[in-house]
Amino acid sequence: MFKKTSIALAVLLATQSSYAIAHTKKEIKQSTNEQSAAVQPIEKIEVRGVRQRLEKSGVLSDSIMKTEVISSELMDNKNAVNLTEAINNTPGVRVSNECSMCGVKRIMLNGLRGEQTTILVDGLPVHAMIAGYYAVDAIPTTGLDRIEVARGAGASLIAPESIGGTINIITKTAQENGATVDVSVGENGNKKIGLLGTGVSDDGATRVTLIGQFDSRDQVDEDNNLVNEAPSQDNRTMTMRLSHDFTDKDNIIVRYSNVDSEIFGGPMLGKEYADGTATSAGGVLASYDGVDSDTLFAGNDVRNDFVGKAWETTEWIHTQRDELSLSWLRELNDDLNMTLSASYSDHTQDSFYEGFKYYAEDTMLYLDARFNYYLNDSHLLTFGVDNRSEEMRSRSSGEGHQDYVSDSFDYDMLGFYLQDTWQATDELEIAMALRYDHVKADFIDPKKDGVEIDKSILAPRVDIRYNHNDQWTSRLSAGRGYRAPLSFFETDHGVLDAELGFEIDIEELERSNSATYALSYSGDALTMTTSLAWTEVENLAMLSETDSGVPLLTQLDEKASVTTADIALGYDVTDDLTVNFTAEGFFYDDAFKSSYSLAPVEERLTFNADYLIHGWDIFANLVWIGSRDLSEYGYEGYNQVDSSGAVIQSSKKSTDAPSYWTLDLKVTKAVTDNIDFYAGVNNLFDYTQVNEGETPLFFDANGGYDVAYIWGPLRGREVYAGFKATF
Repeated sequence: MFKKTSIALAVLLATQSSYAIAHTKKEIKQSTNEQSAAVQPIEKIEVRGVRQRLEKSGVLSDSIMKTEVISSELMDNKNAVNLTEAINNTPGVRVSNECSMCGVKRIMLNGLRGEQTTILVDGLPVHAMIAGYYAVDAIPTTGLDRIEVARGAGASLIAPESIGGTINIITKTAQENGATVDVSVGENGNKKIGLLGTGVSDDGATRVTLIGQFDSRDQVDEDNNLVNEAPSQDNRTMTMRLSHDFTDKDNIIVRYSNVDSEIFGGPMLGKEYADGTATSAGGVLASYDGVDSDTLFAGNDVRNDFVGKAWETTEWIHTQRDELSLSWLRELNDDLNMTLSASYSDHTQDSFYEGFKYYAEDTMLYLDARFNYYLNDSHLLTFGVDNRSEEMRSRSSGEGHQDYVSDSFDYDMLGFYLQDTWQATDELEIAMALRYDHVKADFIDPKKDGVEIDKSILAPRVDIRYNHNDQWTSRLSAGRGYRAPLSFFETDHGVLDAELGFEIDIEELERSNSATYALSYSGDALTMTTSLAWTEVENLAMLSETDSGVPLLTQLDEKASVTTADIALGYDVTDDLTVNFTAEGFFYDDAFKSSYSLAPVEERLTFNADYLIHGWDIFANLVWIGSRDLSEYGYEGYNQVDSSGAVIQSSKKSTDAPSYWTLDLKVTKAVTDNIDFYAGVNNLFDYTQVNEGETPLFFDANGGYDVAYIWGPLRGREVYAGFKATF
């Protein structure tokens, strides 16, 4: 049977990307097939410390499931400033922009909703529940080694709540003393400064990574009606990661990160409104007087100029987050090691939604004790216990109402897990995992009696990898997941209409079953992966409202399911030219469609090419989104109301979303061995739904003003240029 290193190699092969776009030029010069590319991460790591040595020996691995990997080079090629730009249009991944005022993003995996995606950093949860809604645009790409996307329920052994899957953000490990500076500027106020410093002690025992990123962008008003379609955003992130080997058997990693993000959307700053000039975000917020305007738009038509007060369409969100994680790895003997980990997050949100003020602080503490035991040449056992506790406290301008109910909650999860990674034959490897969790979730408002959720659940998962021959590989995964729906940011920024408080009708965990099959081919020049995934969710949470207009967090009575199918091809045309193609289909049942606030993607084609020619690196990324029937997702909107506030039927918005193409280009020139200059353009065709005549602003059937009639891009063409220097 296989030695430890063989198990490690098989696991690493399984977790490498089948995503053809990860096949990039610098990697091609070293390897042109999936197997050798997968081995490369082992070869490029100098085994200086305990952790790297145990990873290479095969006694730290915990999964063999199919995983898409977005490399740092691909992030550079896409000029991805943040997480959402880095992973968007990866197979099975959709970043959904769900508000034209605040720009809130949802990261959807396998067609599931954004709140069903779990974000990990270096394998640990550091994001509290409300952190998955705002400030995902503030997670920087500077200093990242790669991003791993694992789709399906229970995709991570320590994240059973990941019904859709997990996104694992991997920080660069310092290998040498060095520094990198990346600076770019572009249209619409796009700016980025990325700073990376790495240091290694003389004995190699201590490795430090320092990261700083500052980025910003301005508001965009494509139809010049004095209301933006995309907000301004200013982000600042500082991160420190320290790894130290105390002995040849002990390693400790400490990571700290501070994130600050400010979003301002609505009235265009510098323009005149009913209450004067909107000089600054602070000035607009200070102008709030609580008195509504009689008319918001000229002619009561959202396609005309906004004539109300600036604050009446303002959405401002200031997010701050501190993240701290600690991991101690101890090699107990040649066959047994232990990792004790802790992570803490303090996430605060101060916000203003068109007159409604909302503040929340969400603190999360995660503890994990994990053991890896090399039983024999065929079996690697992983077992442990973990606990996640979370406390969210909020206050708002609606608290003075006698019937107001807060959305503050307590959450606690205690879990036990066991996994056996079994090398059954030379061709077959099976990972069987089982989690037992006790989950308690309680909305703590005194008007809300009892505990909403107090449940125990078993969550099994199996991952199978079979090598048919040197070129063909099958992977099959099936598992169960769960999630406690607790946030009123479910499916929408649901605090928007919460002047009267929040209603909670949650009694059950969301429970999911999922299965995925993938078939991969790897040849000298051609790589291919095709996959089929199915997920069914029971007790799916959704945001509704009571007859009195109070936001209501409730659950569907029927089960909801989604199926996805995709094929990804990568081909090395020459040593200097690589092309990649992906085709995807997403198939939602009626129950799932009813739960979405915005129409998700149903069909998508992606084509990209990376071409090296005479010292120039040219990268192009072309994406096609298929047409959709918006009425299937509950869209109903009108452009105009009459003087009494009733909608004008002839102004009803179209529910036929057309197909469209977007194209991004980037050209990089190496001026010296350590300085690159680059220039590019995003959305070269300048395609936006506003340019197609459809503003995201609308009146609902009752004449209420809203801002999320969205089906296409909201930012048009943006040109940028910059340089990257490495020392």
